[in-house]
Amino acid sequence: MTQRNDENRAVITGMGVKTPAGCDLDTFWARVQSGKPTARIITNFDASALSVRFACEVDDDALDIEKYANSKEVRRWDRFTQLGVAAAMDAFENSGLGEGDFDPFRSAVVTGTGVGGILTLEEQWSVYQEKGPGRVSPFFVPSMMANAIAGHASIMCGFAGVNFNVTTACAAGTHAIGEAARLIWDGTADVVLSGGAEAGVTPLVMSAFAKMGALSSRNEDPTRASRPFDANRDGFVLGEGAGFVIMESLAHAKKRDANILAEIVGYGRSGDAHHITAPLPDGSGAARSMQMALSIAGYSPEQVAHINAHATSTPLNDSGETQAMHHVFGDAVPPVSGTKGVTGHLIAAAGAVEAIISALTIRDKVMPPTANFEKAGDDIDLDIVHGEPRAYDGGAVLSNSFGFGGHNASVLIAPL
Repeated sequence: MTQRNDENRAVITGMGVKTPAGCDLDTFWARVQSGKPTARIITNFDASALSVRFACEVDDDALDIEKYANSKEVRRWDRFTQLGVAAAMDAFENSGLGEGDFDPFRSAVVTGTGVGGILTLEEQWSVYQEKGPGRVSPFFVPSMMANAIAGHASIMCGFAGVNFNVTTACAAGTHAIGEAARLIWDGTADVVLSGGAEAGVTPLVMSAFAKMGALSSRNEDPTRASRPFDANRDGFVLGEGAGFVIMESLAHAKKRDANILAEIVGYGRSGDAHHITAPLPDGSGAARSMQMALSIAGYSPEQVAHINAHATSTPLNDSGETQAMHHVFGDAVPPVSGTKGVTGHLIAAAGAVEAIISALTIRDKVMPPTANFEKAGDDIDLDIVHGEPRAYDGGAVLSNSFGFGGHNASVLIAPL
């Protein structure tokens, strides 16, 4: 077990979300607990020509992006940057950090994204084709670059320490949270802003995911399309959003009498070395990630009370993750929730948002239900929380994320 003291224990003191389920913590958490899906016919562009015409979109009125920066600056940001910066600044505000509360050079930023400013790329390529190179925006590169949120957030918060972005597809948000915890564990930082953001609900991305057979095709009934672990699952529902946390060393949080929400006690990561899109069928790569998180925390499997699963609603992922959990927990897998039934799959933002859900599970002592779960598939042998929220009686919560490329990441979150 890693020896830790107040100086290098990583605690969560602030959280912010911008998701299809809500753009403030209370609205978001209520929607997740309700188990009411957010999938709908796409409204941000004309999707009538697409084979899959629905997704989980963030409500622009609820986002209120001009609250965070002036309209001229906001127009230069890709949508993923707008979502990420807004969630990051909400986390900063939620933490109560103020001027003089932190050393700028020991305050870090770690972000995660999968495709970065893909909307800007699509739009500017059209400009180039239709109007020529002289009309391409001078803001194209800083708008689409994957590290844009890290740059803007560090400037806005005044965090001048370690600053980087992780790009590991659907595992990036969890990797970002885990790498942030490591900065505190190893004494590099006292405060870290960390999370993930994605805005990939675009014509090109929707077309690509649909063509590869990854998306549910329930155009006539979008709200029932995302079905984690269900026998009739047929693919994921693409979503957009962002989730960010402020993490501090316990000593730093105590010194300023911060509101401590939960502790990051373990972080695991592994690679499948198997296939560029498909997970290992036996789940062994994902299992190693979970086992590492437990090992770093010094926890036994019996100390895990709940799992917020990656649970994309694809046949391969849910089956492989089920086997992975049995590798780790044997026949005693704790209750499992798949919250993408509500939010859709937020790609790189998913792990960060689900880490926040895990912290809220601990705070409010309730496990959220898995939307649209009716009957487990023959390959699913788990205690799925569904129908209504279930009481959480204490213990650690494990949050998993697995990405294309065979990237696996798990964080273990516990009450202080």
